[in-house]
Amino acid sequence: MTFILTNDDGIDAPGIRALHNALGKKGIIVAPKDPHSGCGHKVTTHQPIHLKKRSETEYCVSGTPADCTRLALTQIAKETKWVLSGINAGGNLGVDVYISGTVAAVRESAMHGIPGIAISHWIKRPLLIDWEIATKWTTKVLDSLLNYPIPPNSFWNVNLPHLEINCPEPEIIFCEMSTHPLPVDYRVDGEFYYYQGEYAKRKRSEGTDVDVCFSGNISVTLIKL
Repeated sequence: MTFILTNDDGIDAPGIRALHNALGKKGIIVAPKDPHSGCGHKVTTHQPIHLKKRSETEYCVSGTPADCTRLALTQIAKETKWVLSGINAGGNLGVDVYISGTVAAVRESAMHGIPGIAISHWIKRPLLIDWEIATKWTTKVLDSLLNYPIPPNSFWNVNLPHLEINCPEPEIIFCEMSTHPLPVDYRVDGEFYYYQGEYAKRKRSEGTDVDVCFSGNISVTLIKL
């Protein structure tokens, strides 16, 4: 079984290495050269995309996460069975899925009939991500979802919680996606506006992915095209 691994934080980000470790270092990494956080489903069509082969199982792409999936499925590994994206440094909960490059990578795979899993790690500031713990939780998630039936033209969106030391182990909870928008605000400096959202203050309707993740569990949401 061939796995493609990608992300939107860039090929050298710690999250994609954690994802690779969670998969037992299987799969082919096809990831962007540079970070593309928040790029959504942007694709490159009017300029060339540079594809650099670093090794037999690693390719660096001068494009977006969706570009990476397109190249992986059509040029690198046409026999791909799964596309995995992440682990994103930051949550992709609720309506974030429409702006997330991490999620766009697996939405693109679903468009081609290939199932995918997007995995993100909410950051509860001022805490820092422990990538060893993230790897352990992701292994648990993959063991579940790779053996779980998934409808055609669908993908999974997963968010890991950010827990204090000595908190209970998180449970995997299948849930619905929140439809409430992010809190949006800007700091104004003359004619310049600087985005300053407060992610942890977003509305958390009971039982939605935002509520599940903020409550200390792993949210798993099925999303259909």
